[in-house]
Amino acid sequence: MSTLHFTFAIRMGALAMLLSTIASAAEVTRTPFGMLPDARAVEAVTLRNHHGITATVISYGAALQGLTMPDRAGKSADVILGYASLDGYLKKPEYFGGTVGRFANRLAKGRFVLDGKPYQTPQNNNGNALHGGERGFDKVLWEILEVHGGLTASVVMRYVSPDGDQGYPGALTVKATYSLDEANALTIEYTATTDRPTIANISNHAYWNLAGEGSVGGAMGHILMIPAETFTPVDATLIPTGEFRPVAGTVFDFRQPIEIGARVRDAREPQIVFGRGYDHNFVIAHELSLAPRLLARVQEPASGRGFELWSNQPGLQFYSGNFLDGTVVGKSQRLYREGDAIVLEPQLFPDTPNHPQFGSARLAPDATYRNLMIYRLKIGQQK
Repeated sequence: MSTLHFTFAIRMGALAMLLSTIASAAEVTRTPFGMLPDARAVEAVTLRNHHGITATVISYGAALQGLTMPDRAGKSADVILGYASLDGYLKKPEYFGGTVGRFANRLAKGRFVLDGKPYQTPQNNNGNALHGGERGFDKVLWEILEVHGGLTASVVMRYVSPDGDQGYPGALTVKATYSLDEANALTIEYTATTDRPTIANISNHAYWNLAGEGSVGGAMGHILMIPAETFTPVDATLIPTGEFRPVAGTVFDFRQPIEIGARVRDAREPQIVFGRGYDHNFVIAHELSLAPRLLARVQEPASGRGFELWSNQPGLQFYSGNFLDGTVVGKSQRLYREGDAIVLEPQLFPDTPNHPQFGSARLAPDATYRNLMIYRLKIGQQK
């Protein structure tokens, strides 16, 4: 082959590779999702890759509204609980897929002390504060800053929580970035900065049912692994006692994969009685990490769908859908009932500001809060 022909072949090969890359690029679309009572528009942004996975995020609550993925036979299903229209999110939000904060999880009696000054936040859950208060980040409209296609499809949203919002000090600027790549990784990253010292603990509250939202049988047949040696037990109002309790020999030992439903109703365990199932923080580490680490592995045996959850956060709140009470009609026009889904929330430990041994939730004006969550989605896994 002559040098000219060889050069031409290389260029044609490079062109073919470029065209192949463009053809397989992840896609992003924006569509209307309804109107708030004050006439502000809510949008849905759908991220799509070429393996049959789509993730839909709505600007109300920066919420993961849907995630469609195929099973081992190639049949697709939406595996995230939620509503088909905005109306449900306004009338009975249930934190479906929402971004929760300023402080995800619970604060005892809604109180904390920061730099010697006491603060009071709304008591919206059994006398305690839950997920930021009565109007947390899941109940506000976020601004869509950017959308991108290409090798990774992504959307960036922003919300500015003013000083004093729900009783929290400082103006907090929060960004939520959702991205989906061709390796089937769904990444959610939260960052936040403040103009004065405050506390921050922001997470995502997606309800997962890998058999398909609304499917018969729920999520209690999912196989779960959590590599935690200890968990933080709670009192009857689900506030941590401050203890780090070993999981060994208890119903909280998920170090080896086990079916969630095997022990979720064990009335011999007071912690299960308090939570009506699992609603507990598992201790992955005692400090934040720069790099993400494995927090959980989930598989649904019948469909072969699953995921690994990686994050830089030290704690993982595992909630087994205990308070779904059959009063919500979901996207599939089926009632959501107890155990129909699970929630896995990477975060700081619950009530951290009131337990020095849990670390610190303090965010200073010269620092950036960051919660990085990576869902490495698995399709076609064998039984």
